[in-house]
Amino acid sequence: MTEHGNETDFTPNGFQLETFFPYLVRVFYSDVTRALADVYQRDYGMAPAEWRVMAILGSSVEGLQASEIVHRSSMDKVVVSRAVKRMEDRGFLTRQSNEADGRSYLLSLSKSGRSAFQDLAPKLLAVEQKMLGGLAPQEIEAMLDIMTRIRANLDAETGETGA
Repeated sequence: MTEHGNETDFTPNGFQLETFFPYLVRVFYSDVTRALADVYQRDYGMAPAEWRVMAILGSSVEGLQASEIVHRSSMDKVVVSRAVKRMEDRGFLTRQSNEADGRSYLLSLSKSGRSAFQDLAPKLLAVEQKMLGGLAPQEIEAMLDIMTRIRANLDAETGETGA
């Protein structure tokens, strides 16, 4: 037996899945996504990628190219493309020719998309508050700082810049 109570917690090379940071991040991501998805799927039938696109466009004062959404969201361009198509089909966003670059389009929330965003944002902020319940403001600030620093470490490693 190990300190965690079962034989699988220890491997000869010291690997412990339960404390392996990438594993914990993935589990955490799934839990957070599930908690938020309960709201936007119930209220609007949206998938996580669609909500992410909506959140990015809803937080932008002007239209964005799909490539900018890919960059800001860290989602694959195919995932963003499919989400944009579904949102456009449902009337949540508009596509306008980019005057600065005749080959691309600027995406913006439509009136119904903006309305959905304004309805969802406070509900999702309430879910966030429940997630962070019991944490002091200093702890939340420290957590966000640590996350930013880890992202910077990853960006330095890959040569990419994070959103």
